[in-house]
Amino acid sequence: MNKIAGLFIAVSSFMAGQQQMSLLDCEEAFQKNNLQLLAEQYNINMADADILQAKIWELPQLSGQINAYNPEGKKAFDIGHAKGAEITQLIYMGGKKKNEIAFARSNKELAQLQFSQLLVDLRAQLRAAYFNLYYERQKLENTNKQLGYMNDLLDAYRVQSAKGNVSLKDEVRLQSLVIQLNNDKLGINKNILEFEQNLKVLTGISDDIEPQLSDADAKEILAAQPFGDENELKRKALENNSDYQYFLKLIDNSKLYAQWQKSLNIPDLNVGAGWDQNGGTFKNEVNLMVGIPLPLWKSNQGNVEKANYAIQQNQKNADYQKLTLETKVQAAYKTWKSQYDQLAQIRTTDLTNMELVYDGMLKNFRKGNINLIEFTDFMDSYRQTALQIYDMKNEIMQSAEQLNQLIQTKIFY
Repeated sequence: MNKIAGLFIAVSSFMAGQQQMSLLDCEEAFQKNNLQLLAEQYNINMADADILQAKIWELPQLSGQINAYNPEGKKAFDIGHAKGAEITQLIYMGGKKKNEIAFARSNKELAQLQFSQLLVDLRAQLRAAYFNLYYERQKLENTNKQLGYMNDLLDAYRVQSAKGNVSLKDEVRLQSLVIQLNNDKLGINKNILEFEQNLKVLTGISDDIEPQLSDADAKEILAAQPFGDENELKRKALENNSDYQYFLKLIDNSKLYAQWQKSLNIPDLNVGAGWDQNGGTFKNEVNLMVGIPLPLWKSNQGNVEKANYAIQQNQKNADYQKLTLETKVQAAYKTWKSQYDQLAQIRTTDLTNMELVYDGMLKNFRKGNINLIEFTDFMDSYRQTALQIYDMKNEIMQSAEQLNQLIQTKIFY
C-alpha cells in the first residue's frame, strides 16, 4: 500500500509540474506576465510625464532689496526708510511651448510604436516556440515508439547471439540503429528543454508547458492560405508594420523638433512689477517692468541646422526600412510557398501507406519473411523520413508566423 501511495505521489508531483495549454492560453499569459512587455510599458508612462513637464511654465521670480548703509543718516541696514521688491514672469514667444508640447506628444507616439513592435516580436517568439515544442514532442513520441520495439529486439538478439544462434554482426547492426535512435532522442530532448525554457520566460509560467493542439487543428493551420498575393502582402506590411511606421513617425518627429528649435530663436519676454519705497522718483513707487533680449543674432542657429539634417537622415532611414520590409515580405512569402508546395506533394494516403508499410515490416520480420538487412535498412529510412516530415510541417508554421510578424495583420485563415 505504501508503494502504491508513493507511486501516486510521484506521478502527481510530475503532473503538477506540467500544464497543458492552448496557444490562446499561452498568449493570454504572455500579455499578462511578460516582464519585457511590462517594462516597455513604462516608456509610454515616462512619455506622458514628459508631456506634463512640457506644459509647465517657468516659475515667477520674486526679488527684494533693503538698504545696506544710509550715508546721510550714517546708519547700517536702514530698513525703515529704504526697501523694495519686484516680481517677474517669463512669457514664451513664438509658440515655444506649443512646439515643445507637440514634440513631447510625438515622442509618446514613438514610444507606443516601439511597444507595439516589441509586442509583435515577443508574440512571434512565443508562437514559434509553441509550434517548435509541439513538433519536437511529436518527434519524441514517434522516436520512443521505434525505440521501444528496437530495444526489445536488440535484447532478444543479444540473448541469441550469446547462445550462438545469430551472428554478432546482426547484433551490432541492430545496436547501430538503436544508437542512432537514441542520438535522435537526445537531440529532440535538448530542443524540447530549450523551447520549454523560452515559453517559461515569455509566459511567466514556471511549469513545463505541454502544447494542447489537436491533429485536426494542426492540419487546419498547415492548410491555411494567406489573404492576397505577394504585392497585396507588401502593401499591408507597409500599412501595419510598427517598425516601419516608427521610422515614418520619426520623420514627423524630427520636423516638430526642428520647428521647436526655430522658435527658440525668437526672444522671450520678461514682464513684472516692482515697488520701491524711496529709491525712485516718487515715494512708494510702483513700476511696470518689461525685458527682452536683443535679437542681434540667432542664438539657436546650430541646433536648427542640426535638426534639419536629422529630417533628411530620417527620410533616408525610412526609405531603407521600406525597401528592407518589402524584401523580407517577398522572401518570407516565397519561402512559405515553396515549403507549402513541397508538403502538398505528400498526399495523406502517402503518409498512411508509410505507416502501413512500417507495421507490415514489423509483422513480416517477426514471421521471418524478410531478412535483417532489409529490415534495418527500412527502419533507418523510416526514421529519417519521419523526422523530416515533422520538420517540414514545422517549417511551414514558422514561415507563416514570420509573415504574420512582418505584416502584423491577420493574413492566414
